Amino acid sequence: MHIPGSYNLPLDLVAEHAHDVTRKLGKQIVLVCQSGTRASQAKQKLVDIQIEAGSVLDGGIAAYEKSGGNVVRGTQRWAMDRQVRMTAGSLVLLGFIASKLIHPKLGYLSAVIGAGLTYSAASNSCAMASMLSKMPWNKVSTEGKANPLSQIPNAGQLLNPNGK
Repeated sequence: MHIPGSYNLPLDLVAEHAHDVTRKLGKQIVLVCQSGTRASQAKQKLVDIQIEAGSVLDGGIAAYEKSGGNVVRGTQRWAMDRQVRMTAGSLVLLGFIASKLIHPKLGYLSAVIGAGLTYSAASNSCAMASMLSKMPWNKVSTEGKANPLSQIPNAGQLLNPNGK
């Protein structure tokens, strides 16, 4: 899902290519993500390298759409946090059932998942989400797609898209 006219630059590429993006777009950059969290992280990455360009769309695409903004929807998939909840919950349930039906020590599976979720919350990282992101249903085809930076026009092209 994205806002028409927006350009996707993954968070891990923001700091690396910040000067290229600001050179192309100038100082009128609005950073957007689903909820506003990653956009705030992108803003901080820009500030860390002394680039003050850009502002964050409060509440992200979700708030934009809720307020009546138009969004383009691509392939629908579950959000990563939902995938993590389903996987963790299923593994905890599986561990519990297996401990009752197969062997009591299989209950430790539930404990391991619980410990992993606790660590995930404390460290603000999630190994399960990292693993799930590599699953085939979460892969976005890059076939035929250009480098993300090449899709971003120069500021002059934005003001005069027909080159006239």
